[in-house]
Formats: sequence, structure tokens, C-alpha cells
Amino acid sequence: MLNRLLFCFLLFSLPAQAEWQQTVRSPDGQLEAQLELDENGRVWFQLFQREKAVIQPSPMAITLDNTIFVTGLALEGIPKSETVAEHYRLWTGKRKDVQYRANQLSVLLKNPAGHSMTITLRLSDDGLAYRYEFHGESDAIARVVSENSGVHFHPGTRAWLQPKANAQTGWKKTNPSYEEDYVQDVAVGTPSPTESGWVYPALFRYGDTWILLSETGMDGSYCATNLQQSSENGLYRLRFPQPAEVTTHGKLKPESKLPFHTPWRLVLAGDLATIAESTLGTDLAEPLALTETGFVQPGIAAWSWGLLKDDNTIYPVQKAFIDYASDMNWPYVLVDADWDRKIGYEKISELSDYAAGKGVSLLLWYNSSGAWNETEYSPKGKLLTREERRKEFARLQGMGIRGVKVDFFPGDGQSVIRYYRDILQDAADFGLMVNFHGSTLPRGLQRTFPNLVTSEAVKGLEMITFFQDAADREATHAAMLPFTRNLFDPMDFTPMVLGDIPGIERRTSNGFQLALPVLFISGIQHLVTTPAQMAEMPEFVKNYLRQIPGQWDESRFIEGLPGQYVVIARRAGKRWYVAGINAEKQPRRLSLDLSFTGNTDALLIHDGESWRKPALTRTQADDTEIILPNGTGFVMILDP
Repeated sequence: MLNRLLFCFLLFSLPAQAEWQQTVRSPDGQLEAQLELDENGRVWFQLFQREKAVIQPSPMAITLDNTIFVTGLALEGIPKSETVAEHYRLWTGKRKDVQYRANQLSVLLKNPAGHSMTITLRLSDDGLAYRYEFHGESDAIARVVSENSGVHFHPGTRAWLQPKANAQTGWKKTNPSYEEDYVQDVAVGTPSPTESGWVYPALFRYGDTWILLSETGMDGSYCATNLQQSSENGLYRLRFPQPAEVTTHGKLKPESKLPFHTPWRLVLAGDLATIAESTLGTDLAEPLALTETGFVQPGIAAWSWGLLKDDNTIYPVQKAFIDYASDMNWPYVLVDADWDRKIGYEKISELSDYAAGKGVSLLLWYNSSGAWNETEYSPKGKLLTREERRKEFARLQGMGIRGVKVDFFPGDGQSVIRYYRDILQDAADFGLMVNFHGSTLPRGLQRTFPNLVTSEAVKGLEMITFFQDAADREATHAAMLPFTRNLFDPMDFTPMVLGDIPGIERRTSNGFQLALPVLFISGIQHLVTTPAQMAEMPEFVKNYLRQIPGQWDESRFIEGLPGQYVVIARRAGKRWYVAGINAEKQPRRLSLDLSFTGNTDALLIHDGESWRKPALTRTQADDTEIILPNGTGFVMILDP
């Protein structure tokens, strides 16, 4: 097996002379994808923007346990071209109603062993997607050994990347959980500091063109992938998870009966607005799998653990947070780890009844893990099998619980991806929303299962409350996330602290913090600030936070640069919210023309005389100038 993988690795240098070549254009004609079969029977693809190659010829190949689609491939039949148009709904995302259009090319190839495979390309106005498809019907299990695909960048391309932690490292061996710091604006070819490589979404810039790599369309038969540690000469190859990234006795690599297909590999290209506004990560996700979705109701949650930690997961504190949520018109309170031991099922049921009388519902924390890490927080071991899950979820439904937060997953193996889907399906059957923590990137799973309202997979505010160096980097880290982690998928950063963090010196203002619930997309936004801190805020801040929507109808990128600053506008109904933050050392001067909102007057919440005292200013939507020093931010509210 090692010789086979080494053979596949060595095959890819530069493509030989083209034997066959075909192109597909995006609907707007700005992008062109080229698929080529060279004289050695190897497949390559390349992406062009306005006739300029934004990547070099890049390899397409896959190895199964019984056959190889790497070299000696031959065209079989006539390539098929067609137009794809689709409309779908998102419960959590940049917009509720999404229109997707693309031009598709499907090419059937045969390898020297006589086995066939289809490569399907879809090119939309924001980027390329491709996957491998294996047809026929068979009870025999096909197993994928490796995907020898990659994206080859031009010299001079810059990269913004997040390393992937090695499996079973970190606290209680809970890695990987996509919680590393981003490496920003480095040359392509820079190796990852970890053996596990780089995670998606991976962002690049070549000249004026931004390029982003990711994947979507996970049906449960495939493992998640990421990018290899080394990328010599700018060639970034896919890699499979490390062996420990599995559930107990679970599968690591993809395997399925025929027919089956890989997930979609995504290569977005365009200006930064094209990337920031793209929905390609859900456009190609698996379609809606639920017949009942009425129980999925996004909104804001109060949460004690963010600042008060373990000792306050007790009955009187949680009751106080229910009162707090009710006063703030927030629909949820999250009760975190060890509630079963510190409060108990009977008293939680009492709290749930009390909350219902206040117009509030409870969400409860669970430990996903079996033997794959050393965590002790409970409830633990209650979700490992379908029988156990459904018994527990039925009990929660009877108590009036509205959702669960499930923590500490083992990584990206096929069995883990299947575990996510199984939890979501069983939770949906009992009307429960789900929040995954210590988890992988959702990869569009929220389209398939709308009850996936949020997922961590980020170095969130939790780390800022633990480590001063994380607090020192908060601004630049937050300014990365709308372009990477939160680009397609909901993100439980748990934002917004408006007072002191015990043992930590804050580096960002309250204006910065107030911008985050608009900048960051999460179906349930768990806000960290406490009742005591909220009591110190002026009434206009409370009113803003009482009215933040749980869903967005439209989103627009206004301006920004990854890790430096960002301004985004989002609409719910006829009301627009515009939020911005600055992570640059020097002040950022913004001249905002928001006339596209159709509104004239706006309320501007910004930093006042001090970082801890927000101010309110009335301004004009069509001509607003804002100066943001480092670590500050703003929110603007525009009503018709």
C-alpha cells in the first residue's frame, strides 16, 4: 500500500501534452474551468477569471482499494453539458432564500483495469465545484484509500490558513476541534506547524483575485478532508484524517456500496465581495432531509458559563439567567456541563416549567464522547447509540427542552461524520435543535438538517476568558472569521462581553463587542455578558440587543480585509443592521454609502468617551463617516 501511495504522489509534476481538453463557463461568463486529459492519461483542471489563470494546472485523481484512477485514463463516451438551477431555503445563514445557478460538465473516464468513473464539474459565478462519481449497483463495499487531488497555486500567491491540531492532543486529548490561530498573509508553500495540515475554508490571494478552498456535500459515507502539511511549489493536496479521528471502533476512511460519490471540492474565485457573499458551501450541500422544521426557531440565548464557569451551573443562578433572558426578550437559556449532577433532571424540569412561564426555553449540554478522550463532564455516554439517544431525547422533549449542545467529538473520520448526522436526525424526531462543540466545520450540514443551528469549530470567546494571549489577538482573529470559518457555516463564537473578564485584560471596546452578534452568523447566538454587566448598559444598548434577529434575509459585504477590518450589512424584514470592527494598528476611516438600504435616517451605536461607555448618534444613511481606532467597532440600525 505504501508503494502505491508513493507511486501516486510521484506521478504529479507538470502535465504532459494535452490529449483532450474541454471547458465550461460560469453563467455570467467571468469564470472558465478547463478540464484536460494529458497524453499519459492523467486528469488536470485549471480555473480562469476573465481569461487569466488564477491557479496552475491542478491534479485530479483518486485511489480505491481495488482500482486506481490516476494515470492511463481514457475518455469514454461524449462529455455531457447541462445547466443547473436550484432554489432552496436556509434557516441559518446569510439569507433565507437562495438561488443557485451553474453550468455543469460531466466526463466519463475508464482506467486501464476497465473500471469507470465520472468527474463532474459545476461552475457558478462565484467558483468551481467538482466531485468523483462511481456508478452501478453492488453489495460489495468500495473503499477509498486516498484522494490524490490538489490545487496548484502560482508563485506570489499569499495565504490565510488555520492549522489543524493533531488528534488526541490538548486538554483531555480533545483535539482536533478547529480551534487554532490563523496564520495570516504568508507565502504559499509555507508548511503547517502541525502534521495534520490546514483546515477549510482556506483563503488565498493571487494579484487582485481571492481564492478559497473548501468542501461540502457530506452524505455520511465519506470522511472530512483537509489540506496536507507540506505544499511544495504551491501545490496543496487533500489529506484524510489521522487514525485516532474516529468514534469507538468506528471507520476512518470512506466506504460505501455502489453507487457513491465524493463530497464536492470547492474552489471559489473573485473579488473579496464575491467570496464574502458566496453561498457555495450550502449550494452544493445535501438537500433538506427533514419533513418537519417548525421547531427550528433561531434566536438569542443567555448563558452563564461563558464568564461564570463551572461553579455557577446551579439552580439559583440558572433561574436568575432565565429572568435575565425574559427581560431581554431572548427565547433561550443554555444550561452547561454537569447540570445533571449539580441540578438534576427533576430540578431541570422545574426550571423548564419556570422558564416556559417567562416565555423562555432551555437548552442542555451533553458530552458526546465514549472512549476517544479523557473528559469527565456529564451527562456522558447517553448519545452513543441510537437507542440511548432516542430514549434521552424523548425524555427531554417531555420536559419541554428545546435543544442540546453536544461537545467533545473526536475529529473528521467517516464514523464521526456519520455520528453528527445520526444525532441530528434523532434530535429532529423529538423537536430538538442542536449545537455541536469541540467539533469539525459543518460543511453545509445546516442545509440538510436545519436543526443544526450552530457549531463551534472556532477559537471562540471561551479561549479569550482563559488566556491573555488570546485576548491580545481577539481583534485580528475576529476580523478573519467572516472570510473563513463563518463564511458558509454557522459559528458558535459565543460573542459579546460588556464588562470585566476575570484575570484578563480586555483589548477590545464595547462598540467592538456589540458589533459581533451582527458580524457573526449563528442560528442561536449565545451571548456571554452577564445580568450584572447588562445592568450597567444604557437603555439604547438593551433595546438593540432585545431586537437582534435570529435569521437574516439578506447580507452584503461593504468593505474590509481579512484579519484587518470588516464591515457587513444584514437585513431582517425591512430593517438593516450594519456592523464593523477594526483590528489594524492605525485608525480606520470609513465613508459609508448605505443608500442601497432605501433608508435615510440611522441610529449609530459606537464607542463614547471610554471603551466601556457606548454612545448613540443619529446620522444619515447616505453619507456617514466613522473613524475606528484599533480594537473598536460600531453598529448602525436603519429602519424604513
